[in-house]
Amino acid sequence: MTRMHTAATGQGGPAADEKPRPAGGFRPDPWKRGPVLTACALLLGPLLLLHGKLTDWAGLGSLVETFLPWFGLFVPVLLAAALFRRSASAVVALLLPAVAWMSLFGGLLGDKSQTDSDLTVVSHNVAAENRDPVGTARDLAASGADLLALEELTDQARGTYEKELAQAYPHHTVQGTVGLWSKLPLSDTRQVDVLRDMAGPRAKKPRPGGTPVDTPRALRTTVTTKQGPLAVYVAHLGSVRVMPRGGFWTDSRDAGATKLAKAVSAERSERVLVLGDFNGTVDDRALDGLSSQLRSAQDVAGDGFGFSWPAKFPVARIDQILVRGVEPKSAWLLPATDSDHRPVAAGISW
Repeated sequence: MTRMHTAATGQGGPAADEKPRPAGGFRPDPWKRGPVLTACALLLGPLLLLHGKLTDWAGLGSLVETFLPWFGLFVPVLLAAALFRRSASAVVALLLPAVAWMSLFGGLLGDKSQTDSDLTVVSHNVAAENRDPVGTARDLAASGADLLALEELTDQARGTYEKELAQAYPHHTVQGTVGLWSKLPLSDTRQVDVLRDMAGPRAKKPRPGGTPVDTPRALRTTVTTKQGPLAVYVAHLGSVRVMPRGGFWTDSRDAGATKLAKAVSAERSERVLVLGDFNGTVDDRALDGLSSQLRSAQDVAGDGFGFSWPAKFPVARIDQILVRGVEPKSAWLLPATDSDHRPVAAGISW
């Protein structure tokens, strides 16, 4: 009778109204979930804020700074993962990189352009492999720019640009692979040395289009305007390479940036304009010597990031318009040509 009573009353087993424990076992507190996501968020913030402290071994620092704005994409990705994992700690940790990114690049999201400029300038790496220099020249002339800086000119294409731009630009100068076409008179023109000293067979290897590696890649001239003289520099700094064993190779570019910064520092004119393909962004530490003296027209008066390379899907702004002593009023990109770069333009005022 005792055994029958026990079985009937359910003594010795689970109560009738007791719920079974979930098969997954203990579920951690929301603040303890997603430790890896939290760690990633906490690492991303300092990376954005302290990128200048990152080692430049094998060009790592320069590579990160070239694509620095794109690191902001990790924020929504990590946020989605944090919400999926219901990790409160990761969500809170993501405030750090979100605020850091906005402090660095939030100012580029709005349109800061104005219309009252005194001078319009355009800079374009026309590409040595350009198969349609005639079309490129005509497109650039149609922009109506007062100053037109071209980089990566070849001996074969130079005559084409001179012919096609002659009517719109009565004044021009070409020094090596860079040139400036102007509607205003030019004077005091000279080459600027931005070449890195190189030795060995690599130094003798011609560039695309048959251009020798030691051909001048920068110039300085004075443009006579109604408001006074304007010193204009046009430069094409050395290329960067991703080397299988050497990482991100920037030696030639870095050396050229240092030389150009010294030339600009020694410039006596109060009003300075620096145009060209720098093979680096203004966030890149290699351009600190220039960005500390000059302002980027895109940063001051542009609409968006102004990515100019590669033309089909731009991911970095390596073509720059930098100023000193004048005020950028607007900055924008022109339609793509047959080059692998997009032309960049700006309106400046006194």
